[in-house]
Formats: sequence, structure tokens, C-alpha cells
Amino acid sequence: MSVGRALIVVGLLIVAIGVVVTIAGALGLGRLPGDLEFKGRNVRVSVPIASSIIVSIVLTIVLNLLVRR
Repeated sequence: MSVGRALIVVGLLIVAIGVVVTIAGALGLGRLPGDLEFKGRNVRVSVPIASSIIVSIVLTIVLNLLVRR
């Protein structure tokens, strides 16, 4: 694969990730009741446990549907 094609693929992946993150934020992922957030003076730590479980379940279902064809 040439360098130009590789850069195009990487760019498209970055755009796709940006779209997914934007949609996930609009759906409320990262702010669910099971997500933990700790705040200090200059530090904020977020542990999205519930959001991770939901994303894992959705990806498992989608990938199982795609692989079993």
C-alpha cells in the first residue's frame, strides 16, 4: 500500500471515530448512572463502567451478526 493510500485510510478512520464519539456523547454515553467520576482541584478522573458495558454488548451483537453470515 502506498503512503498516500495509507494516509487516506488513517484520515477516514479518524473521521469515523470522531462521528462515533459525537453520536455517543449525544446519546449520553459517559454520563450514565454506573459511570464514576472523581474531581479534585486540578484533576478529573472518569471511569465509564456502565458505558463500557453497553458498548461491549452492542459490539458483540453487531460482530456476531456480521461473522455468522
